[in-house]
Parts: sequence; structure tokens; C-alpha cells
Amino acid sequence: MALRRMLGYSDGELMRSDAKPCSRLMRQTAGIFSVGGALGFWVLCRLHYGPRITVPRSLRWATCGAISMSSSTALLVRLFSPECEPQNIAAYDKKG
Repeated sequence: MALRRMLGYSDGELMRSDAKPCSRLMRQTAGIFSVGGALGFWVLCRLHYGPRITVPRSLRWATCGAISMSSSTALLVRLFSPECEPQNIAAYDKKG
């Protein structure tokens, strides 16, 4: 699924064996950006609604921010990271 080969950024070689596997890199990136997305969208909710804000509304915005930021950054890591090229996934990611 990596776009690096189609864009000409990949030489098709295996990465070093001590590098992070793609699955762990995606999981860590999604976790970090879910917190940032929740905080960012909560701030946007506060700015948008002002004094009319309610707790369920702010939680909804924070949840949407966490989900959208974590999934979009995990997708970008999957598409553009050298660890997520097919030959590296086949060699270094754990099966099952």
C-alpha cells in the first residue's frame, strides 16, 4: 500500500533490522495524534460555540478530532513511511 515505490522514492531494499516495524509505528503515531486531535478539536469547539458550549457537545468534538487525526496520520504513515513498504512488512512485521 505504500506510495513510495510509485512516486520513485523507494529503491526496494530492506530496512535495517533494528528499525521499528510498520504496525508499531502506525500504532504509536495514531496514539499520539489522537490526543493532539482531541485537544485541538476541543479548542475549536470552545472557539466556535463560546458560552453556549455544553459538555456532551465538547466531548463529541473531541472524539471526532481524536478519531479523524489518528486515522489520517496512521494512513499517511502507512502510505509514505519506508518501514511500510511491502518488502519490509513481509520481513519484519509479526504475523498473527
